[in-house]
Amino acid sequence: MNYRERIKSVREDRDLTQAHIGRLLNKSQQGYNHIETGRAELKIEDLIRLCKFYGLSADYLIGLTDKPRPYTASR
Repeated sequence: MNYRERIKSVREDRDLTQAHIGRLLNKSQQGYNHIETGRAELKIEDLIRLCKFYGLSADYLIGLTDKPRPYTASR
């Protein structure tokens, strides 16, 4: 699963809208939709926000692992 599919799946599993996540990332619904559909890239700062918001590790959100691991802040 690529990161676009993963972030969409996580969002849908939590019954969140693209507009909600867009607001979290300071983007419009359409701006966030462009990330999920491949018309825009996910910025690292946005990935970090998503990890913190969902409580999931970056390696899970970007598809490097299929095992959902919790987000842990480094020191």
